[in-house]
Amino acid sequence: MGRDTLLTATFGSDTLLKKALLVLGGSVFIALAAQVTVPMWPVPVTLQTLAILLVGFSFGSRMALATMLAYLAQGAAGLPVFANGLNFVAFAGPTAGFLLGFVAMAWAAGLAAERGIARGWLSTALVALVLSAAIYIPGILWPMALAGGMGIEAGWVGQAFSGYYWTYFIAPFLLGDALKAVIATLVVTGAWAALKRR
Repeated sequence: MGRDTLLTATFGSDTLLKKALLVLGGSVFIALAAQVTVPMWPVPVTLQTLAILLVGFSFGSRMALATMLAYLAQGAAGLPVFANGLNFVAFAGPTAGFLLGFVAMAWAAGLAAERGIARGWLSTALVALVLSAAIYIPGILWPMALAGGMGIEAGWVGQAFSGYYWTYFIAPFLLGDALKAVIATLVVTGAWAALKRR
């Protein structure tokens, strides 16, 4: 695979049992972060995407993907792991597209880590910011086009982008997502710096 991730640099090669425990632990970490609400302007934000970036940058693409699939499976099984304690009902709600975007975010962050791109401060920050912006694509495609095509009828389905989705789905969260990308960068680059000093 390319270069080490934080996980392999810290713990070395892993057994299947250790990998399974890390996937479970990572999914629980994301679930707990999804329940933490931080008051921000203009809207409060959860720490969900911060946790997803940290798992991706630390675990690598395959382990991050497995972690996100385990997280979604926990929600599908009825566990209250999504933001605001939601479970499988979130798959038919207005933010279902973001759940799929989170899977891609974790995998891409892991791939960037494996390729050595997410190692320095600037490159890690750029990756984190780009991925934080990219999750808006599936996040908006779901309510704009896909949900209606699947027969879901709600006030958030099929609205105008500029008047509705920009106002309620994107603009209020940009500042929080940028801040979480910077925090993820500081944690990841700080961890690499600490490993180099060992």
